[in-house]
Amino acid sequence: MGLAEDVRGRQRRYVISMVIRTLSVIATVLLWNVERHVAIVTLVAGALLPYVAVVIANAGRESAPSLPSHFIPTPVRPALGAGNLKKSSDQS
Repeated sequence: MGLAEDVRGRQRRYVISMVIRTLSVIATVLLWNVERHVAIVTLVAGALLPYVAVVIANAGRESAPSLPSHFIPTPVRPALGAGNLKKSSDQS
């Protein structure tokens, strides 16, 4: 699947989720004085749907990380030698 198709699919899923959320909020307003229990359920659904919509919209192109096909060891650096340092007792 191409990137443009994937983005279009994600946008479509997000818009559908937000339409369901909008309908849920409208149902909450309409049912508040008629059927309070159903109105509370629609209110909770309307509050949780944005999070669910974002999670669903972001799921997609990520692939599971895999191990590298080749192992490349880090280069070994030689240690520094003693150098030309002379002790103060040697300098007379």
